[in-house]
Amino acid sequence: MNEQELCRKKLTDLSRQANRKGIVVFSDFLNLNEQNIYRRSERLFETRTESFGGVPFAERQMVAFIPDALSYEWDYPIAALHISPVAPKFAEKLGHRDILGSVMQLGVERSKIGDILVAETEAWMLCEDRIADYFAEHLNRIRHTDVRLERTDAACIAVQPKLEEHDGIVTSNRLDSVIACVYRLSRSQAQDLIRHDKIFVDGRLAENPAYACREEEIVSVRGYGRFVYGGCSGKTGKGRMKITYKQYTE
Repeated sequence: MNEQELCRKKLTDLSRQANRKGIVVFSDFLNLNEQNIYRRSERLFETRTESFGGVPFAERQMVAFIPDALSYEWDYPIAALHISPVAPKFAEKLGHRDILGSVMQLGVERSKIGDILVAETEAWMLCEDRIADYFAEHLNRIRHTDVRLERTDAACIAVQPKLEEHDGIVTSNRLDSVIACVYRLSRSQAQDLIRHDKIFVDGRLAENPAYACREEEIVSVRGYGRFVYGGCSGKTGKGRMKITYKQYTE
């Protein structure tokens, strides 16, 4: 059984379990590829589903399998942890990779951790609720900086994705053309990324280089980052299309 089939089987088993027990059952945090498998497998599920990552803009998502006859209220088992330096004056500037690397050294699977949101002097990590206290107790140092982790309300997270506005010129709004423009690649390089399952549009795997990008769609490119396609802003004198986009920064 390959990785894709294994993921599909896990998800269908969770749906079957939720339907049989009459309770809401949750997946781990799914990456973009797993979310694509989830969406393509919806017809196989015995329950309705929805997904959420703890904050509206989260990339990593947890799926809830919800029985039709459900009679109680429920919440996603997602905890938010605030990460701050013990001595801010002597703290290093910590990035996403620094935090994730220290977390993974604790022996926790990546699937138990959601998005990590980094600000100038602090950060927030979303994770499965049942392991939040373990992180708070054992993660006390990142690189050379002593840190403390405290539970907080996800609604109080004081960081939003940073977006830089850009514009470009393309022959059309084809996905391969837009990708090439945003990341300064050739069309053939952009097509290779699509061919090797590296591109996701609003969480769905993009397989067609000729796909027409639409305004406000979020395009994720593995190894490069994410951007929001802004649409056409006009035409050049030679009839080419001017586009705008907002690129995610750390």
